[in-house]
Amino acid sequence: MVFARNVQRGSELTPARYNTTMRIPIDTVMAEQRAASFTHRSIKTEAKQQGLRLALSMIDLTTLEGKDSPEKVRSLCHKAITPWEGDIDPPLPSVAAVCVYPSLVQVAKRALEGSGVRVASVATGFPSGQYPIDVRIDDVTEAVAAGADEIDMVINRGAFLSGCFEEVEDEIARVRVACGRAHLKIILETGELETLENVRFASDIAIRAAATTGPIADGEVFIKTSTGKVIPAATMPVTLVMLEAIRDYYEETGVRIGMKPAGGIKTAKQSLHYLVMVKETLGDAWLSPHLFRFGASSLANDVLRQLIKQHTGRYGATYDFSEA
Repeated sequence: MVFARNVQRGSELTPARYNTTMRIPIDTVMAEQRAASFTHRSIKTEAKQQGLRLALSMIDLTTLEGKDSPEKVRSLCHKAITPWEGDIDPPLPSVAAVCVYPSLVQVAKRALEGSGVRVASVATGFPSGQYPIDVRIDDVTEAVAAGADEIDMVINRGAFLSGCFEEVEDEIARVRVACGRAHLKIILETGELETLENVRFASDIAIRAAATTGPIADGEVFIKTSTGKVIPAATMPVTLVMLEAIRDYYEETGVRIGMKPAGGIKTAKQSLHYLVMVKETLGDAWLSPHLFRFGASSLANDVLRQLIKQHTGRYGATYDFSEA
């Protein structure tokens, strides 16, 4: 079911054309009903096991606290590589990435060397996005120089809500250039965008702004819901609207943009609901850490509990699973 469609197919959101006609109307009630429908799918045991393993492989373990230390990051990296120390056949996958502040990128890079787990770093004045643009660009440049494989930037929501869309586009384009070889995740902070229509418009701006700096390879650019510092964070209706923007761009260009809901996804059951939504909206190609991530560190342990339950017949105790 399509509840939002760009009537100007093939058009570009160039700065001179930002106006109300570029906004795609969103039926909020229908979006919420459609999102809720994904929670009612019946998933058989074998498919559930596969889905939980897939969800685990898509998680970005994250620590973004003032008390972060090299020891905590190294511990988190160990968990990222080996989510559970017990024996299980087949072995559990590693998570997709570890996300840290720029000052700890080198620590994570050394701890993850050779594992295949990527190093992500927040930047651009995270989480406010209100620092001067030159400071935000330097933030990105330093994180990439330290070894970050991925940069999670946050847009200036004040500029967006004030109608300064060219400013938002320009900052995204400059950040993508500063990323160099690193992949870019563009955080919209949807909890501050007020409406689903704004979420869709911000998604379109983000995707097309990244494209102004050069061709996008599949999975090289993501759009992301939240910093995890604002409530509400990820919700299924918001994620669905963003998936629709990704689908429309793919139909228009053939380029696959990635998606990362972040914050508020805490249970294995919720992760399966999101995977169903991705499959039915975008198709099997997006069921990969290359194109879909969960920004939800607390999700990892609940997924592990469910997987171990299916393997051993019992739930593990809380202390069986490390927090970092």
